[in-house]
Amino acid sequence: MIVTDLKESIEIAVRFSEIDMMNVVWHGNYVKYLEDGREAFGKKYNINYLFLYNQEVYVPLVNIEIEYKKPLRYDEKAIVEVRYFDSESAKLIFEYTIYRSSNMEVIATAKTVQAFLNKKMELLLTFPDFFIQWKKKWLPK
Repeated sequence: MIVTDLKESIEIAVRFSEIDMMNVVWHGNYVKYLEDGREAFGKKYNINYLFLYNQEVYVPLVNIEIEYKKPLRYDEKAIVEVRYFDSESAKLIFEYTIYRSSNMEVIATAKTVQAFLNKKMELLLTFPDFFIQWKKKWLPK
């Protein structure tokens, strides 16, 4: 895995529907926050889900790791920072840091891995051509 400078951040507001009986964000909602971050990353770097779909590939999540550090509560705002990590294997790897907007306290850290599948739902063992071109455009030599 190679660290890159490709990153994006998005601010989210905790909605009432996302909290549990303890008035903290229910743990499963963090997966949605990670997806919000990936969508923002995709828009910035021209590799959003619609683009991938139009390339006739799927990129399902195959691994999610989240380490919860502090709770988020209703009506707080958080920043989801997403960093792309390059890999020689045909997969997308992102690492995340979620901060409380008011004081930049780390709320959670996470990592996701996505595989490339063709339209027949078969695993691609090498990067699709369009992704090789994407890497040439965005990653330093």
